[in-house]
Amino acid sequence: MTVAGAGSFTDLRQIDAGVLNVGYVDAGPPDGPAAILLHGWPYDIHSFVDVVPLLTAAGYRVVVPYLRGYGTTRFLSDDAVRNGEPAAMGLDLVALMDALHIDSAKLAGFDWGARTADVVAALWPERCQGLVSVSGYLIAGQESGKAPLPPKAELAWWYQYYFATERGRNGYDKNRRDFNKLIWRTASPRWTFDDATFDRSAAAFDNPDHVDIVVHNYRWRLALADGEPQYDDVEKRLATQPKITVPSISLEGDANGAPHVEPSVYAKQFTGRYEHRTIGGGVGHNLPQEAPQAFADAVLEV
Repeated sequence: MTVAGAGSFTDLRQIDAGVLNVGYVDAGPPDGPAAILLHGWPYDIHSFVDVVPLLTAAGYRVVVPYLRGYGTTRFLSDDAVRNGEPAAMGLDLVALMDALHIDSAKLAGFDWGARTADVVAALWPERCQGLVSVSGYLIAGQESGKAPLPPKAELAWWYQYYFATERGRNGYDKNRRDFNKLIWRTASPRWTFDDATFDRSAAAFDNPDHVDIVVHNYRWRLALADGEPQYDDVEKRLATQPKITVPSISLEGDANGAPHVEPSVYAKQFTGRYEHRTIGGGVGHNLPQEAPQAFADAVLEV
């Protein structure tokens, strides 16, 4: 299927939340039930451009933020550490909900966004009415990141090792659009997107903090970069791999070319009402953009 680049978000807002000034979309009735949609790397808010109207038509207020290091989201302080650790991004989401006066919402995402939603669902379940997580349970600590994987699995993480070097950091900075287009193609090998679709999202990678956030995220996972002390207690809790008790649906595309495990591996981490759905038809890693109806259905039904 060829996906055209037409369609975009025209009403982008900004709000101070925690350590960030966050760029976000806020669509649908302000008094509707809230759903917050979270993108991953290397993608942006346009992964949900066809999901949002499906949810607003059902009466939902839908919030889609740029994560730290993407689009129009900026740090409030020039001196802030450009930190990509999971605890920081989980607390970014809580701070955004507080700033928008959203006590609780359905949380849904993929890649980094799924991990961020998982973190909040696990540690602050009162903030999460239901969870939709592509590739399921993605919470892990630095200790688990030190464990070697089988060679085939390690090969799939090639970019993590590339980012561990200064050559990799410089290469990503110099070639971020070509690099990320390669990731799009390998992570979704059967998704035929056009240049306009990629370029619409690639503008988000021009964020001045983008490279620092991406590199720190992957170096932190390998314990090659430290986090910030204020997040240590949260990371200790995440390292225990806490169960997710809220109603949850995990999704997986049948043609996901990005590193992922079988649903049977993580199913035990969901102790509330839980269902897994595999989405067929050649759907890859960017599931909400490749299969927006299936993603929206999960959000509505969780």
